[in-house]
Amino acid sequence: MQMQSQREPKFYVATTSGGVLGPEYLNFDSCLQDLRDAGDVYRLSGFWTCFYHDMANLFGMEEYFVKMYTHPQVVQAATDRVCEFYYEANERFFRVAGDLVDGYFFGNDFGTQLGLICGPAQFDEFILPWFRRFTEQGHRHGHQVVLHSCGSIHAVIGRLIDAGVNCLHPLQAKAANMDADTLARDFKGKIAFMGGIDAQDLLPKGTPEQIKAEVRRVRARLGPNLIISPSHEAVLPDVPPANVAAMAEAAAESAC
Repeated sequence: MQMQSQREPKFYVATTSGGVLGPEYLNFDSCLQDLRDAGDVYRLSGFWTCFYHDMANLFGMEEYFVKMYTHPQVVQAATDRVCEFYYEANERFFRVAGDLVDGYFFGNDFGTQLGLICGPAQFDEFILPWFRRFTEQGHRHGHQVVLHSCGSIHAVIGRLIDAGVNCLHPLQAKAANMDADTLARDFKGKIAFMGGIDAQDLLPKGTPEQIKAEVRRVRARLGPNLIISPSHEAVLPDVPPANVAAMAEAAAESAC
């Protein structure tokens, strides 16, 4: 469960070559070179494996959720086809990447600001089985597993822990039940955390002093298995540089 947080995490995404979607055409040369050149950092990589997003794009979001009820076999068959590609792609990549990768990082945004996008029962039926397989795949290749999911996913964090997720990212701090106090109360000691510094309001609008205070508070609630970062997968353009510096300075201070 302990993330190797002494090294800054870096993200490297394997992609297809020339837009061809068959696994036999995959080319990892560029990604592998990036991993070799990264230096002494914690390297997160693997295919993004966003099968939940892919299904919503394939059917249309509303039709996807309706078909979970009206045509479950169709949804399952399409999910299997997409996930089989990702699974084989990851197999090929992890075999050649070897110890260049420390953690398998993949993402599906399961939540809105208020709760899950689909119901827990549908999550269990259509999402969790393949999710478990991908998590087990990462572990089998010797990697920790870091899941990215925006939104309020509190209702299924216990399921994700049971499935073997080592770390949760990015902790959308203002989504329902995703605040540091609630996460610490319900899941501290069971999973590591990455993120948690509000990117919806605090980072773009707060003062450096407010941001440093929030970093210290979140660290006290969720540490020591915590990597401080924004509650989004990137620093967005509306965040002043001084606030980015304040977050980094406070994170380093808290780690001492």
